[in-house]
Amino acid sequence: MRGSTAGLADTLASGSRAHAALLETADCLFASIVVAPAVVSYWKSTWSLMDLYVLPDTPVSSAAACAIFGLCCDLFLCVFQSKLGKYLRPDHGRLTYYVLSRVYTYVAGVACVGAWRGVWNLLNECTGDSARTLLSTTAAATLSLAALRALRNISAAPFAVAVDGPQDYFDVPTMFRTSSREMALYVLDCIFSVAVVGSLVVFVWRGSWALLDIFLYPDDQIRSFWTSLIIGYVIVLVTFAMQVPMRWVVARLHGAPRLLLVDIYHLISFVATVNVWRGVWGLLDVYYFPDKPKLSNWSTHIISLTLLILLNCSNSILVRGVYIDAEEPAGDCVIFPCHYLRLFFHKERTKKRHRRAIAAAALATARKTEEASFPLQMPEEKV
Repeated sequence: MRGSTAGLADTLASGSRAHAALLETADCLFASIVVAPAVVSYWKSTWSLMDLYVLPDTPVSSAAACAIFGLCCDLFLCVFQSKLGKYLRPDHGRLTYYVLSRVYTYVAGVACVGAWRGVWNLLNECTGDSARTLLSTTAAATLSLAALRALRNISAAPFAVAVDGPQDYFDVPTMFRTSSREMALYVLDCIFSVAVVGSLVVFVWRGSWALLDIFLYPDDQIRSFWTSLIIGYVIVLVTFAMQVPMRWVVARLHGAPRLLLVDIYHLISFVATVNVWRGVWGLLDVYYFPDKPKLSNWSTHIISLTLLILLNCSNSILVRGVYIDAEEPAGDCVIFPCHYLRLFFHKERTKKRHRRAIAAAALATARKTEEASFPLQMPEEKV
């Protein structure tokens, strides 16, 4: 669900400003109205199916089993990402690549949800759900991520859309960017990225979500969920609208002030994100076959995942990798990775230019061949 936009904005910047602004707006709407609800629906249904099927009578054992499975699977996919990228490629068979890559997404998606559910529920069992405890654990986790320069990893849809491209389909950036050639350090880096940074992100999400449960109309769930949804989308709109001025300001700052402003901006986007997720999640529970949980969750699980696969952005369901705060140059660090339509049109323009270049080269070759085929005209001999 995360991503980096280093150099991407400039790469996609072509055509008139009006056209670029229109595509950017369309991407924001697509991420907010299509991708975000689909991703939340997938997570909600998968989480609820685990509630139904994974040791439902023993909550602690259920949480522990999910955490072990999820974290181990995430670690495995992180450690062996280069091998997966090496052997699963379109040039080894497009159909095989497509099927196996989507199987990877499905397994990784279940693992991500399992890891989050396990850590989340174990934290509930160990620390309780009092407001004071929630505030302290959330603040501690937030400050820890900020100190690690990893606060941006709390981001999710609608502020992140992962397009299923073959170039980086299996890539999982680690905290310290250790090379896989240094195997011992690389494995430790993967463990830290998955277990430590990943768990801190869960702490922040769990605390923020639970605090909303406590303080936002706790006696009226339907009103609470609708309020979350409305507040979330209002802040989403404001946050997207702030991207251009924020990019301008951040590009002119350096050092700690730049990092602080970027972190504040990401925190604002997170407030929007957690409210949108809570609203969609809760309203699905309330309105979509509430008396038939198996039908509700299985159908939501299948429909949401199928939709994302068909839209070629199924990797948006994954929580993987560690991205460093303000690592992109200038103001690119506040540009959210929501480049779906812009990438599509950029690829189409690239293909068109490539076809034109091939056609021009073929025409030039044909002309040279035609000229070479003419017989040499000798001057007439004088009589």
